[in-house]
Amino acid sequence: PQAMACYWDRPEATAQVFRNGWLHTGDVGRMDADGFFYILDRKNDLLISGGYNIYPREVEDVLLAFSGVVEAAVVGLPDAVWGDRVHAVVAGRDGLDSAALLAHARAHLAGHKCPKGIEVWPDLPKSGAGKIMRRTVRDRVIAALGEKP
Repeated sequence: PQAMACYWDRPEATAQVFRNGWLHTGDVGRMDADGFFYILDRKNDLLISGGYNIYPREVEDVLLAFSGVVEAAVVGLPDAVWGDRVHAVVAGRDGLDSAALLAHARAHLAGHKCPKGIEVWPDLPKSGAGKIMRRTVRDRVIAALGEKP
């Protein structure tokens, strides 16, 4: 009862997250050998490319470690062969070099996790709570590329 009662006017969505008396948040995590838990990402943000699971947050953390990157959003674009094509949109300081950022990503990520494209935007869309709205980023990129989701 402390979490929430339901999604307003969305009984199907409510039934999907409340099962057997538990709220299923969609968070994906792991536990290490010492019993510590780590939240990796959200299940609905998971990308699958060529059969590999890719957590956008892991890629975003690498991009954010590059000097000049202030915000990052990693999304999956539709790909007929691979399923999802990893794509990054970042906001950063003036003069941010997307080629150098891509080289940084290649040096720190496995090949299947590395973005196939990087765009630099002035800022990223955020919710009222200040969270980056990956779905909006994805929709804008797809619209600009003229692709079908």
